[in-house]
Amino acid sequence: MEPKKYKTNPTKLKAVQEALVSYVEEIDSLSQHNFSAKLNYSNFFEDKMLIIQAIKQGIPYSLFNEIKQITPFTEDDWANYLNVSKKTLQRHSNEEDYIFKPIHTEKIIELAEVTHFGNSVFDTQEQFYLWLNTPSYALSNLKPAELLNDSYGKDLVMAELNRIEHGIFA
Repeated sequence: MEPKKYKTNPTKLKAVQEALVSYVEEIDSLSQHNFSAKLNYSNFFEDKMLIIQAIKQGIPYSLFNEIKQITPFTEDDWANYLNVSKKTLQRHSNEEDYIFKPIHTEKIIELAEVTHFGNSVFDTQEQFYLWLNTPSYALSNLKPAELLNDSYGKDLVMAELNRIEHGIFA
């Protein structure tokens, strides 16, 4: 995985925040919950019931596109993680109001969560992206990015990030 050149841009983060709030307000209108109250990008990942509702409903391509802008993953990486062709992703970008299937929505949210947590653990995004692409002894000498194809691998990566955050190195 070749990390794309990206620095945290407050404008991009704000765009994700606004798209997420708009999306969650739509979920609120379809359910009997009030998930959008005091919602921000960080606490979105803490509300598992909201995530479940988001997965069931599927996220729109417009929100995915905003999330994609703040992750280290290339278009090829996203196609690989979502198990679709790059051409299919490009076709979805041209479809007005395209909604991802639940299985793809879940993967998008997982990758956004890993990126969000990884960026908070490391001093810079560049350090996090380097870590993602460096074989890790604690992960059987695999690159953390290689483990993100399934939820079990994502859990291993999140656990390793948690250990790093607390200063516990393998």
